[in-house]
Amino acid sequence: MTLERINSLCAGLGHPVLTDGADSTGRFPDGSRYKVEIPSCEGPDVMAAVLDEADRRGVPVHRVSQGSGVMMLTDAEIERMAALGAEHGVEVNLFLGPRSSWDIGGQAKVSAAVGAAARGNAAVAASLCDAERAVRLGIRSLLVGDLGVLALLGRMKRDGQLPEDLVLKTSVLMPLSNGPTAALYEQVGATSLNISTDLTVPQIAEIRAATTVPIDMYVEVPDDQGGAVRFYDVPEVVRVAAPVYLKLGLRNAPNIYPVGGHIGAMAQNLGRERVRRAELVLRLLSELAPQLATDATPAAVAG
Repeated sequence: MTLERINSLCAGLGHPVLTDGADSTGRFPDGSRYKVEIPSCEGPDVMAAVLDEADRRGVPVHRVSQGSGVMMLTDAEIERMAALGAEHGVEVNLFLGPRSSWDIGGQAKVSAAVGAAARGNAAVAASLCDAERAVRLGIRSLLVGDLGVLALLGRMKRDGQLPEDLVLKTSVLMPLSNGPTAALYEQVGATSLNISTDLTVPQIAEIRAATTVPIDMYVEVPDDQGGAVRFYDVPEVVRVAAPVYLKLGLRNAPNIYPVGGHIGAMAQNLGRERVRRAELVLRLLSELAPQLATDATPAAVAG
């Protein structure tokens, strides 16, 4: 089969192979193309530090996400994070449940590739338990690392067992490197998609063409997810991927999950540096593509 026929076949199936990226016409509900996400916001003290740094630097923060998991937060901590989010107009996104890399199979080499998967139905049940608890305490955005859990949460939303406006965001640990996978995740319930960290701009455009929900993308990638620093790609990413969350990880930084008081100061310092990185990205975006740089709003919109 020739390359032309292969490409024609994919196009006929609704997923053309792109060599360039068209301007995305998608927008957030408020009309903006992009928003800023600060990940690894591990509890209310880290969130408060992030918001303080954002205010000091004039950096808009629209979403914070947490990776240690709902089970690593007390009720009071979750309620305080929800209150901070409501006060500052910031979406608070919490990770669900136990994961394979923390389970008794954690020594297996394969666990690195499926580290966020729920191992066995008991872990699926634990993830649903985390979801119910987070929602009960005021959270309306959940970070999901397992496809089966995502499908069940999507069904629970459709059945009215979970709020209709609940954001279900896929984790970077769920592989998402092509349009058909993006479409599948959306079909089973995802309302925000964390794409793989090493995609070209045309590949990102292919994903955007396959789904209407917001994309979130690391523009600085943690070392254990590839370590790329893609600041100069941001204008093209915004152009082809809108609506998109620009997500600031940190290269040359430790994996801190799960966070507790023993490394609380480190987590706060890392959060502040992520805000500084966001300032660098937004300055560069303003210089390279001023027509895009003004296209963000200070208030959060939950995917």
